[in-house]
Amino acid sequence: MLQANSGQFYLDQEPFQILSGAMHYFRTVPEHWEDRLQKLKALGLNTVETYIAWNVHEPKKGNFHFSGLADIEQFIQLAQELGLYVIIRPSPYICAEWEMGGLPSWLLKEHSVVLRSSDSRFLTHVEEYYNVLLPKFRPYLFQNGGPIIAMQIENEYGAYGDDQRYLEFFKHQYEKHGMDTFLFTSDGPEFIAQGSLPDVTTTLNFGSKVEAAFDQLEKMKPGSPKMAAEFWIGWFDYWTGEHHTREAEDAAEVFKELMEKKSSVNFYMFHGGTNFGFMNGANHYDLYYPTITSYDYDSLLTENGEITEKYRAVKRILGNYAEVPDDYVSTISAKSYGTISMLESISLFDTIHQISRRVENITPLSMEAIDQSYGYTLYRTTVNRQGDLSMGIDEVHDRAYVYINGKYDTTIYKNDSERKVVLTFPNESNTLEILVENMGRANYGEHLSDRKGITSNIWLGEQYFFHWEMFAVELDVLPDSYGGEGGSRYPKFFRGTFDADGLHDTFIDSTGFTKGNIFINGFNLGRYWNPAGPQQRLYLPGPLLREKDNELVILELEQTCTDEVQLLKHHKLDKENNASII
Repeated sequence: MLQANSGQFYLDQEPFQILSGAMHYFRTVPEHWEDRLQKLKALGLNTVETYIAWNVHEPKKGNFHFSGLADIEQFIQLAQELGLYVIIRPSPYICAEWEMGGLPSWLLKEHSVVLRSSDSRFLTHVEEYYNVLLPKFRPYLFQNGGPIIAMQIENEYGAYGDDQRYLEFFKHQYEKHGMDTFLFTSDGPEFIAQGSLPDVTTTLNFGSKVEAAFDQLEKMKPGSPKMAAEFWIGWFDYWTGEHHTREAEDAAEVFKELMEKKSSVNFYMFHGGTNFGFMNGANHYDLYYPTITSYDYDSLLTENGEITEKYRAVKRILGNYAEVPDDYVSTISAKSYGTISMLESISLFDTIHQISRRVENITPLSMEAIDQSYGYTLYRTTVNRQGDLSMGIDEVHDRAYVYINGKYDTTIYKNDSERKVVLTFPNESNTLEILVENMGRANYGEHLSDRKGITSNIWLGEQYFFHWEMFAVELDVLPDSYGGEGGSRYPKFFRGTFDADGLHDTFIDSTGFTKGNIFINGFNLGRYWNPAGPQQRLYLPGPLLREKDNELVILELEQTCTDEVQLLKHHKLDKENNASII
């Protein structure tokens, strides 16, 4: 069993240096897990670390999911078969640039629940989830013959709150379920005082300034073992921003400093993967910054698992301190499948009753209030006034398209500097429609309770309008017919088919389309947004393909100047204006 004593870690009574890489099972298709883990092992690492995302495993209250991308037990078993140890971080909150930091959106249906606190209502939900989740891990604990050597308590809690009773709750839960393993907390050096527990090992998260970080730890907990639980070697990207990179040698030099100090380390990220579907998070500071679909993170492996120069630089450094294995020769390859014609189409409005769930209410309700987690909500009401009416946009989250009598009028975005729009209603009785996109709930900081859709009734022309229809469009159902050219009204679904000999990885180039989602054989690959960037191509893992008759569907929200897409061999992030992360 892993223990900490005299400033270092021990495993089965022998000194042990944790050399770990972060990889999130829910961001990589299961068929590729072994490839990524083999590359982790070939680097010379002995451990894989992963978060556990609550909203992946309990997407609806009481509806638990542990298969496919959510098969955490298979992931743990595979790591053990490859001779790797496992660190799991089963906090209900994970941050990770993941939707709502891993918390399920249904928590927001009850307005008064205090997230990440000892509020009994919140803890009841966590406990009911843990009653299902934690027993799954017991057989895989190290002392039970499994690979799990450590578990985290919460996640960077010092950067959020100071509720020590809340942190103690997790210790009690782990004890209740027989999680007799090594426990730790992790925080940035400046937040360890609030996020730590007296009798639990404190670890640190940082990307540089190693000496200063460990000095902070030594001041608070003299003699504590040194571990960078998140050694940030890259960074995430957000829509309308730049692609973040860190020079390979710079990251390797900081790693060298960690090795000189005989520190344990977990690379964040070893392999980033993809925010499939609607699962990207967002940061909300001065403005709202939604994370892109790619979680490449400029990590040691690319989004599609290729070895990088940063990987090689780290391996060269590690080779000076330990024997490292030969490189792993991957059997996964990428291919260009050429041009796909997208000639069939249908307006979202022409298929709304098939692909949505309809709700009526006197006032518009948020997504969470109508039991909708992700996607789009169409709001519809009658405005029985004529002329120009002013409308505030503060209640609209995050981006919305406004239609009057079936015609597009304007677009509203959470980040707009002008907080009002003027809508012109030509008739005495008019149909107002507002299609709202949830672009990702905040995953960090003060805006964690980030409700989506229209969050309260709209004050329009100095009055309220009542009696609304709402259509929840989560896109778990796609149109079953396209009818040739379709209508001219956006948003529109476009469909094409293609064969994929060899079932190779590929990338869908969204150039010519503006904003929306791409689906392959019903699987939501994620969002695109042009020319916002920095991402134009969406990763399509080969295991999602069929040899014949693959169905490619694009939901285009705004407009397109093409009726075809390219399936290409290579990734492409906008590197013309890279942002340095250090």
